[in-house]
Amino acid sequence: MGTSFINIVILMFISVCAVAIFKRVHLPPILAYLFAGVLAGPQILSVFAHPEQMHLLAEVGIVFLLFSLGLEFSLPKLLAMRSLVFGVGLGQMFITTAVFTCIPYFFGLSLSASVIVGGTLALSSTAIVIKQATEMGILNNRRTQLAISILLFQDLAVVPFLIAIPLLAQTGEVSIALALGEALLKGVFVIAFLMSVGKWVLPWVFREVARTRTDELFVLTTILIALLAGGLTYYFGLSMALGAFLAGMMLGESQYKYQLEADIRPFRDILMGLFFVTVGMQLDLTVLWDSLFEIVFGVFALMLVKVILVRVASMLVKTDPIDGWSAGVKLCQIGEFSFVIAALATTHGVLTTQQSSLIISMGVISMALTPWLMSNSVVIAKRIVKSDMTLTDDDSPTRHDTLSNHVIICGFGRVGQSVARMLKMEGIKFVAIDMDPVRVHESRNAGEPVVFGDASQKDILISAAIEQAKLVLVTFDQVDKAKQVITQARTISTTDVMVRTKRDYQLDSLYSAGANQVVPELQEGSLMLVSQVLHYAGVPMSRILKRVRAERKGRYDHMHGFYPGETTEITYGTEDKLEFIHAVVLSEHAAYIGKPIKDIDFARMRVTVKGLRRNGKEVKEPDENAVLQAHDVLVIAGKPRRVERAERKLLEGN
Repeated sequence: MGTSFINIVILMFISVCAVAIFKRVHLPPILAYLFAGVLAGPQILSVFAHPEQMHLLAEVGIVFLLFSLGLEFSLPKLLAMRSLVFGVGLGQMFITTAVFTCIPYFFGLSLSASVIVGGTLALSSTAIVIKQATEMGILNNRRTQLAISILLFQDLAVVPFLIAIPLLAQTGEVSIALALGEALLKGVFVIAFLMSVGKWVLPWVFREVARTRTDELFVLTTILIALLAGGLTYYFGLSMALGAFLAGMMLGESQYKYQLEADIRPFRDILMGLFFVTVGMQLDLTVLWDSLFEIVFGVFALMLVKVILVRVASMLVKTDPIDGWSAGVKLCQIGEFSFVIAALATTHGVLTTQQSSLIISMGVISMALTPWLMSNSVVIAKRIVKSDMTLTDDDSPTRHDTLSNHVIICGFGRVGQSVARMLKMEGIKFVAIDMDPVRVHESRNAGEPVVFGDASQKDILISAAIEQAKLVLVTFDQVDKAKQVITQARTISTTDVMVRTKRDYQLDSLYSAGANQVVPELQEGSLMLVSQVLHYAGVPMSRILKRVRAERKGRYDHMHGFYPGETTEITYGTEDKLEFIHAVVLSEHAAYIGKPIKDIDFARMRVTVKGLRRNGKEVKEPDENAVLQAHDVLVIAGKPRRVERAERKLLEGN
């Protein structure tokens, strides 16, 4: 137990240092994780002598990744892409597998081993491509969707290989077709079942969970659904990632989409990092060194051939040449499922350990090159086509390009809805974020642009296009949550943030947190009332507006505190928030008669002196050197207990 804990700490330390160094030199985190895996692997530091010990956790990372991807691809969207998935995807998998099967077979490898090698080399890395595309913000453009369509079919194609490998090791050839047919029937049943559950059951489950208003329960339910879906498909002999993708896809059209994505992201990123570390651990440095030339040559030949074959497959649906070449550059590496297939083939004796190590070495190197290829895929494609070089990979519209100069309303309650109606009257666009599932459901049915989610989460604010927004308005009266929204908003953009509070107790702390404007509802209501009174009393409007501006600038100084009465209600928990004004009459025997006001040290007691009445005349903000006399009336303000202590000190001296 102690050794395992120390090993985990060492692995985390190596990963943190690697990511920090790689980010400093502008290299993607994926390379840092691969490098950390090589360092921690059995060849160098041997932190984990058996990397397969962490395989399950790493696979869970892929499950979460595919669940997130499913949220981006709802069923209508996937149906619209069916020609790409079953056209280009099927074409790429068939052509590439056939080509890479013929090459080792020509060099004398058995047919069964050649088919497995061809299948492993035909697969690409779903994990790296999707993660890199997400970080680059190009997940929704047509080139990336072409690549993802191919990846989706590849994930489906993994299943027959996993079933066929144990059978290839046997002599009975007839059972292969039977087993594949049985797997197909299972797949159809599981997919139909998951789609039914996702359409009819999951929305109801999340609606009930959301009503509890418990963040932890929502997160736990999200994780449970992703794991259950993956576990179900795994039980029926299919890929865990496929089940998670289907579950996410069913929830992709729900009102909880953005919150689900935000909840799953921290777990996904951590476990995906672990997955890339385990990939790095599998690199056999001995094989790499002994066959360095063959591996390097093989990697470049492999990547070149795959780029060409993806372009050939994309011609089946007459895609744009730049899109086809760009997708090929994105998908020219070896995939993570190739390692799974190679390991299983080695276990059953279809491939030798040497052959498996060569595939893994080529896979790790090709994965390491992928981030750079992803960033430059369009440039490379346009050089091949000899096209205009001015456009980049993010030249297609994303889901938020329609929003700009809009207002983000955090909290769609009474105040938020009132603001929204006024904005609508003026033709100003807005997006509202709210955590009440019933309110979100009702609002969305009425056509209001409302997102279900926690506005204090970074991903939710990004989904509302905060970088293009004109203003973020926080309408809920939860100071701590409001501060979190301000903090997250400040880390993303310089958009102005306005906060509404019930009272002005936390005015300074909200400004300190970074709010541009804080509007205390009670004081503003009183200020509007005062404005009306002054107007009816005949005060010119220009003077009223000047008075209102001065009051706001002075943080409502003249609206703090009040004289308590017999009917004043002080509920439990508010006695330390209210501010009272109290008049202390100094008798002839008061302790501080003949002493200056400064001797009392009101500042230390956090009580302010509002005025001094002497002989019927009032002195506002009296000088601290003024000497107190008998029958003076000192007007002080502060919180009830502090005012009480100050009065006792004035009269009794303690």
